[in-house]
Amino acid sequence: MKIDTNAIKELAEILNDTGLTEIEVAEGDQMIRINRASVTYANPTAAPMPVSMPSDPTIPQTASNDMPSADVSTHPGAVSSPMVGTVYLSPEPGAPNFASKGANVKEGDTLMIIEAMKVMNPIKAPKSGTVTQVLVDNEQPVEFGDVLVVIE
Repeated sequence: MKIDTNAIKELAEILNDTGLTEIEVAEGDQMIRINRASVTYANPTAAPMPVSMPSDPTIPQTASNDMPSADVSTHPGAVSSPMVGTVYLSPEPGAPNFASKGANVKEGDTLMIIEAMKVMNPIKAPKSGTVTQVLVDNEQPVEFGDVLVVIE
């Protein structure tokens, strides 16, 4: 099998342009899969999730936002959704939220859970700091790339 380096480069560019972490193309009995190492806040033992494109940044998210989503998407403390699913802010109904606005979190603390395909995926804090914004509501559907919280 001859390796098509141009196809690999084009697929890698698509990954960079879209923010995806993996892409696979098959033609006949040949297949190319490109996987880019990235920081993921999901449970690493969870099954792979389907990925869609990030929602339109010009449309505000329907949550109690302190700032429009376009402003926080470039914030260095923005924690984005690594998958499509439903957000749960607490471990079970009636329990206190994992983290709320003003809470101090440590790197690795669970911020919330995203349910995708019946799998509960904890979203971990990528760094220690104070949660300054929670941009999603409990049981809200989220898309890949939606900003969930901001940690400063």
